[in-house]
Amino acid sequence: MLIRYNGQMYRVVEYQHIAPGNWRAMVRMKLKNFETGKVIEDRVRAGADIDVINTETREATYLYKDGNNYHFMDTADYEQIMLPEEVVGDQMIWVKENDNVSLLLEDNGKILDVEVPNFVTLRVVQTDNVVRGDTATNVLKNASLETGAIVQVPAFIKEGDSIRIDTRDGQYLERA
Repeated sequence: MLIRYNGQMYRVVEYQHIAPGNWRAMVRMKLKNFETGKVIEDRVRAGADIDVINTETREATYLYKDGNNYHFMDTADYEQIMLPEEVVGDQMIWVKENDNVSLLLEDNGKILDVEVPNFVTLRVVQTDNVVRGDTATNVLKNASLETGAIVQVPAFIKEGDSIRIDTRDGQYLERA
């Protein structure tokens, strides 16, 4: 959910309704600033007016990157959309060409954000060598993926393997 709070746009990361006995009820919120990415925590009265921003999501296919611009195609009407790197953010390191993403739009049609899938399968193109004897289960090594992202993987992962990644935190999940 997106809200306008203290004059800025925030994404609600977490909230909790608290009713402490005979005191007034309140809502504790963890909010992430949409422009800066800074996370704050705040409390508001349970009945306080909060300006909720109406949004919609549309599916799009990532086509290609041209300099500092990313090009997408709306899957509903096949319209091509160009977005600057500032709007897209860092999450495009998890997306290959022709992968689907979700575009987050405001009521006026302005694109606010690009949301990538929570889990992606990518191929390892380069990985560090493991020294014989480093076979402990908690040994991790760097691996470069086909999109350019670098993640920590277990020692048994080799070049050419496909792996599943959680895009929310960039963690290796399993071999695909």
